[in-house]
Amino acid sequence: MSLELEEISIQERFMEVVATEDKLLIMDFLNNQNISDVAELIYDNEDYETQIISHLSMHRAASVFKILELPVQKRIIKNLPAFTTAELLNELPADDRTSFLSELPSNAVRELVKTLNPEERKITLSLLGYPEGSVGRLMTPDYVYVYEHNTVEEVLNTIRKFAKSSETIDVIYVINDKGELLDDIRIKDFIMAPPEKTVDEMMDGRFITLHAGDDQEVANEAFKMNNRVALPVVSKSNKLLGIVTIDDVLWVANEEFSEDIQKIGGTQALDEPYLDIPLFKLFKKRVGWLVVLFIGELFTATVMQKFEGEIQKAIVLALFVPLIISSGGNTGSQASTLIIQAMAVGEITIANWWRVMRREIIQGLMLGTVLGIIGFARVVIWSKILPNVYGIHSLQIAFTVGFSLIGVVLWGTLTGSMLPLVLKRLGADPAVSSAPFVATLVDVTGLIIYFSVAYAFLQGTLL
Repeated sequence: MSLELEEISIQERFMEVVATEDKLLIMDFLNNQNISDVAELIYDNEDYETQIISHLSMHRAASVFKILELPVQKRIIKNLPAFTTAELLNELPADDRTSFLSELPSNAVRELVKTLNPEERKITLSLLGYPEGSVGRLMTPDYVYVYEHNTVEEVLNTIRKFAKSSETIDVIYVINDKGELLDDIRIKDFIMAPPEKTVDEMMDGRFITLHAGDDQEVANEAFKMNNRVALPVVSKSNKLLGIVTIDDVLWVANEEFSEDIQKIGGTQALDEPYLDIPLFKLFKKRVGWLVVLFIGELFTATVMQKFEGEIQKAIVLALFVPLIISSGGNTGSQASTLIIQAMAVGEITIANWWRVMRREIIQGLMLGTVLGIIGFARVVIWSKILPNVYGIHSLQIAFTVGFSLIGVVLWGTLTGSMLPLVLKRLGADPAVSSAPFVATLVDVTGLIIYFSVAYAFLQGTLL
């Protein structure tokens, strides 16, 4: 409750300050708020978003701008005066600036890049030259480096001189005269070392690197496995190009998580917040997969038509079609979701396919047996309560339902678990083997399994 009151009070105070039209008072108020609170003010007061950015000190304006959602960033840049836009873009860290520009049309990028000073323009164009989704797009050239022959005292002087423009000084990077990375050393080690000690005496040669061309998921895994706030990025010849900080990786991980969730739901990934994306664009994102899934479901009708004769002879079989296909689809969707999540966090790789298959065969048999027993019992019990509902062949029908459920559930678990691995092996995104896609595939094949089992049990009686 206290937090809610605080938020209301900040909003009310902001409106009171704005009403005074005193620029100095507005600047003083905004510059004394937390960055996150200023961002909330922007979200809650769209009419004032440009004014808020304009009244912040440029350093704080950049700090606020980089945590805003992309549609808000675009609106602000569109409405800011050209001079303020140039100042803001030059003040943004290189990695955040590159991330923003990469989301804009090429003609807009060209115009905005012209507003950068020569040094920042060179850096930005360099980062934009790396493939989309690569570590190179995430890295920043703002870091502190020293040479192996430096003393601790010289290192501390270097830190005092250049740390202000660095994104982090938790780790200091050691290079040689060729610019090749030799080691990284935590700043606390320098603080605790005697001033006359040289860097090469402190080096142990144990360091983790990323390559500029690596996928951003590689960076995510590297940070997960190593207790670091930043990691160096090197070229193929081991030249130190920049660093990637954990805040950028967390941002990417959040975006990838959102994309995977959307794909699992059977839609293309949205590149804008749901409420901001135009209706027709949202329609295009959703209709593609729906058409594919609908066409897939049409094959269900084809299979039903193929077994039309069997259904006419034993109309009772049609009663259990929804039960059979939904059980297989649910099991397949469950397996697919589990495997995609395990792959996303690095618990499973393509090399583990046999272990996954073996476990899912066992799981499929166990799950199918449980559902099969329930289905069998349901038919038997119902036939006792209502003797005429399934006729004199109720026991054969019960066995048909029970064994069909075992087969369909086993097939569903195998399909749901193997399809993400197959897609990954082919270079596709495993998330596209979404729950709806697996369910549709299992629906069609589940019917074939069901009627094949029915033919085996009911041949010579109902069929």
